[in-house]
Amino acid sequence: MPETAPAAELPADSNLAAIEANPFAAVNHYFDLGATAAGIEHDYRVLLKLPYREMRVEVPVRMDNGRLEVLIGYRVQHNGARGPYKGGIRFHPSADLDEIRALASIMTWKTAVVDIPFGGAKGGIQVDPKRMSQNELKQMTRRYTQHISYILGINRDIPAPDMNTNAQIMAWMMDAYGAKHGYTPGIVTGKPLELGGSPGREPATAQGLAFVLEAAAPELDFKLQDARVAIQGFGNVGSWAARIL
Repeated sequence: MPETAPAAELPADSNLAAIEANPFAAVNHYFDLGATAAGIEHDYRVLLKLPYREMRVEVPVRMDNGRLEVLIGYRVQHNGARGPYKGGIRFHPSADLDEIRALASIMTWKTAVVDIPFGGAKGGIQVDPKRMSQNELKQMTRRYTQHISYILGINRDIPAPDMNTNAQIMAWMMDAYGAKHGYTPGIVTGKPLELGGSPGREPATAQGLAFVLEAAAPELDFKLQDARVAIQGFGNVGSWAARIL
């Protein structure tokens, strides 16, 4: 059965290396630095550091060889004060609860900084999708979506692609959600164009990175045309960033 519970705050740790070993502790450490600089009161800090809801689900998948595997999936809703929760779904071996918590928190800050009416969330399954067939991926995606569907909604929580997920994964999520709640094309973003997706979605994250760099350059006193850019990773964001920059 799906489990939902409020998150517990991690203990304070003065050792930066130990803090940065835990993604959620690292995010909260840097949030505290920013909150101190911004003069945010203690009570607000407490509220803003803790996720509103965390869901852990078991995702059984019948593999092509007949064996049943049970994978673990998560959806963390960090803060929805500004609007519906928004954040991607990732499939990766490192996608544990602390990583998902951290990324959900960052989504809250990202949507707030660019002043759009969304909150922050993130989800994922701890799995290596590169070792799975299309049939296994489809099963896993649909079962995961069914399990988290009752906390999703076009005015509640709207998933999107992330690491190792794409338009096809979003199409399967849309279909699985629709089977339970009725046809709802707005339940995910990043879906195929023929299902109502948005043109330009694939390079959008990297394009946003370029816009941020353009805005930051005058503040940091450097010229983009003279800059040398180091890119870590060459997936969707990295590859498009290389082309755009």
